[in-house]
Amino acid sequence: LVQLAESGGDSVQSGGSLTLSCEASGKTSSSYCMAWFRQAHGKEREGIGSIDPLGRTTYADSVKGRFTISQDNAKNILYLQMSSLKSEDAANYSCAADGAYNDGYYYSCTHQYPGRFAAWGQGTQVLVST
Repeated sequence: LVQLAESGGDSVQSGGSLTLSCEASGKTSSSYCMAWFRQAHGKEREGIGSIDPLGRTTYADSVKGRFTISQDNAKNILYLQMSSLKSEDAANYSCAADGAYNDGYYYSCTHQYPGRFAAWGQGTQVLVST
C-alpha cells in the first residue's frame, strides 16, 4: 500500500514562490502516474498536473507556465514548484499515486481523472496573501 506525505505548505505573498514535496513509501515499482490536486475552501477538487515514470508532465491551464512538477525517483519524492502565486492558488494541495498505470499500456498519465488515483496524501495548506 502506497503512503504519501506532503510537506512545504506555507503562507506566501501574491507573486511569490513555493515548493511542495510529497514523499512516497510502499511503492512496489517505479511504474506510477503521480499527480497533484488542490481543493480550495468551498470549491471542488482540481487536478493541477501529473508526471509519468519517464518524466512527461501534464498541467491544468490554470497553472501552466507557473507550476512545475518533477520527481526524484531514487528518493521517491514528488515536487510541485509554484511561482507567480495568485490568491486563487490558495488551497489544500494533495499528491496522489496511480499504481495501475502500468507504464501507460492502457491509458495516459493525466491529472484529469482523479478516480484513477488510489493513494492520496493528507494534503498541505497553501495560503496566498495580497
